[in-house]
Amino acid sequence: MSLVSIRGAITVEENTREAILEATHEMLEAILKNNELRLDELIQLHFSCTKDLDAAYPAVAARVLGITEASLMCFQEMYVVNSLNQCIRVDVLVDAAHLSKKTVKHQYLRKATNLRPDLVNKE
Repeated sequence: MSLVSIRGAITVEENTREAILEATHEMLEAILKNNELRLDELIQLHFSCTKDLDAAYPAVAARVLGITEASLMCFQEMYVVNSLNQCIRVDVLVDAAHLSKKTVKHQYLRKATNLRPDLVNKE
């Protein structure tokens, strides 16, 4: 067993079900593609949203993508003054022999690239 955690984040322009699900779909697709993951390698996905996003659970997008064997949880992100708004984050735990902490490709998209420029520029 080779457990690795993959992080991701993305922003949305509006607090609607459609915007939240579309952005979550985009982020998850990027994580899967860029890390060459199969759905059966996913163990759990923890999503968080900033307090200004409450129109949908991001986990719904994961189920639509066919992620039905992994456990999913959604949380409200801790509020910090002057932090990035309208942001969805995910932490994906995978069992993938081909990945390590050094080779994993975290995905920070849209305005969320500001959260971890060190990881974005590394890729």
